[in-house]
Amino acid sequence: MPSLQIYHNSGPKHLGRVAIRACALIVAAAAVLATGTAARSAGLPGEKRLTPKEFDFASAGHGGTGTSGVKGIRTLVLKGDPNAPGLYTIRLSVPAHTKIAAHSHRDDRVATVISGVWRIGYGKAFDESKLKALPPGSFYTEPAGDVHFAETQATPVVVEITGYGPSDTIYAAPELTGKK
Repeated sequence: MPSLQIYHNSGPKHLGRVAIRACALIVAAAAVLATGTAARSAGLPGEKRLTPKEFDFASAGHGGTGTSGVKGIRTLVLKGDPNAPGLYTIRLSVPAHTKIAAHSHRDDRVATVISGVWRIGYGKAFDESKLKALPPGSFYTEPAGDVHFAETQATPVVVEITGYGPSDTIYAAPELTGKK
């Protein structure tokens, strides 16, 4: 064990040099960490911080991969790409009095209600008795291939959905919706 021998045979001068080297190493490490922190706060690719006022639904697209495609729903892609393999997050702005027919997605998804009261149910057809009202802060899942449906009532709703793409939307009864 050479390290034990160094300390065993070392005198005060040698210990002083070791202490100076250790301090230099600590200062160098601190400088590297500080540089990394400065780079992160400068904004590396992929970093995104948005306040609610910075969400621009006015320029958001209608529909898109992983959404129902129902007229009036605006979709913002916050992270990733629902068309491609990998993690993605989308935010949907759903107008009042919107009904979304029973459909599924091939990817497993989780969602949080941001605002409004989102009424969601599970089953092969839209069934009012299976809807559960979810107020802001509520969480729900859309398991892969699990058919679900939703609606809004008197107020618009904002929902944030995260999944692992690629995603899609498959309607349980496309002949009733005109959608595939």
